[in-house]
Amino acid sequence: MESVFGLVGNGFAVVAADTSAVHSILVHKSNEDKIMLLDSHKLIATISESGDRVQFTEYIQKNVALYQFRNGIPLTTPAATNFTRGELAAALRKNPYFVNILLAGYDKETGPSLYYIDYISTLHKVDKGAFGYGSFFSLTMMDRHYRSGMSLEKAIDLVDKCILEIQSRLVAAPPNFVIKIVDKDGARHCAWRESIKDASVVPSA
Repeated sequence: MESVFGLVGNGFAVVAADTSAVHSILVHKSNEDKIMLLDSHKLIATISESGDRVQFTEYIQKNVALYQFRNGIPLTTPAATNFTRGELAAALRKNPYFVNILLAGYDKETGPSLYYIDYISTLHKVDKGAFGYGSFFSLTMMDRHYRSGMSLEKAIDLVDKCILEIQSRLVAAPPNFVIKIVDKDGARHCAWRESIKDASVVPSA
């Protein structure tokens, strides 16, 4: 019952993901971080089988770092997204990765952005997006409450609404969620939700 969703606000993008590692009816972990920092101003959130998810995101992360090391400048968010999409497409007919991705980043020239990439390499730039069983409910909540240019406080409140809806509606709902943001100050952890009663929404430095 994996869930990942994100949205773009006024000068930032926020991504949330459940932290459950499951196989069939077994829960292996409840603190698995499914949102990886690609570099100082990019986040990649994925849902998939654990092997594909870890291998593919680490492969993308190392190649983004390699590009910056060789050229002295980081990839922009659109460039990193197109590289990620290209690698998924190249693997599709050889040894496909069954990963669904939300990639968020912040660029000095263009500001925050969020990209949707599914396992068959479909790519879209979006203001809000989601994957997994939780997407049925998080997309509904975002369609109802999302507004362009939201403040961070309102965005986190909407994220909490989505988490509450997922935990209320899914039969086997994930108990924990991690929330991360990216803005002009960089990509970083924002909050951890064990239940909606956790009201701490102030981003850590």
